[in-house]
Amino acid sequence: MKKTMIAATAAMGFAAPAFAADDVTLQLKWVTQAQFAGYYVALDQGFYDEEDLNVTILPGGPDIAPTQVIAGGGADVTVEWMPAALAAREKGLPLVNIAQPFKSSGMMLTCWGDVGIDGPDSLVNRTLGVWFFGNEFPFMSWMAQLGIETDGADENGVEVLKQGFNVDPLLQRQADCISTMTYNEYWQVIDAGVAPEELITFKYEDQGVATLEDGLYVLEENLDDPAFVDRMTRFVRASMRGWKWAEENPEEAAMIVLDYDETGAQTEGHQIRMMGEVAKLTAGSNGALDPADYERTVATLLAGGSDPVITAEPEGAWTHVISDAALQ
Repeated sequence: MKKTMIAATAAMGFAAPAFAADDVTLQLKWVTQAQFAGYYVALDQGFYDEEDLNVTILPGGPDIAPTQVIAGGGADVTVEWMPAALAAREKGLPLVNIAQPFKSSGMMLTCWGDVGIDGPDSLVNRTLGVWFFGNEFPFMSWMAQLGIETDGADENGVEVLKQGFNVDPLLQRQADCISTMTYNEYWQVIDAGVAPEELITFKYEDQGVATLEDGLYVLEENLDDPAFVDRMTRFVRASMRGWKWAEENPEEAAMIVLDYDETGAQTEGHQIRMMGEVAKLTAGSNGALDPADYERTVATLLAGGSDPVITAEPEGAWTHVISDAALQ
């Protein structure tokens, strides 16, 4: 919380009243982990305090949809993947990207290496684990671009297994491949005793279908309020300080995340490794959205065959107003 500011006014013989910090509520896309280290670092290191902000960070979870939280007024700003944000915008929820701390995608498809998969074309006639709740959009766009149907395993299609947020379908051989992130689920598979050489992985970045992840989104109507814009400018500035500190101090950042994990579910080793991998994704970003990355994401989502994620080029889905002011 903002430190009390007292201006000594000797001539008048009294102190000026303290001013309260401005409240900001951030909704995360997932649970407390190093994926969101920059925000916890900014909170812990006093970067938000220095911007006169009182920031509340709300963890996500399997039953929490960030878009629903912000739509209901439960948060001022949310961390979301761009495919889900643009899909929500097309359906009437006017989300706007105000900053993009993640430059690269960490999404992968991780497969058993002993089932004969040696490239994207050999994914047909397989069972593939896919996350839903908006996380399926990059996968569906990729399959559409490959001309692979997703309504059943045969010579032209795949069976899509609705994957929980764990790696059990792969370990139990319920699926030939599952969705993983470079910084999380892939390492859960390794930690379960599977050797890297037993797996084959397809990074979405390498397949030309990478879409932007973990951007910061607000409701468009709030950007008409100068006071809100000012709060978000200070929030983005402090958050990016947190992200760059985390990149430079990954082990310390991971320990900070652990301090804020009220569930006690995270482990030190996993979070340190996660932070190292996440740093690779935030590297190269100063927080401002790269229009070329945005256009690549939109093109991927539009190229969805007969059932694309979005059906028209979005308008007004991002702004540099806040990042330009925050990063000047």
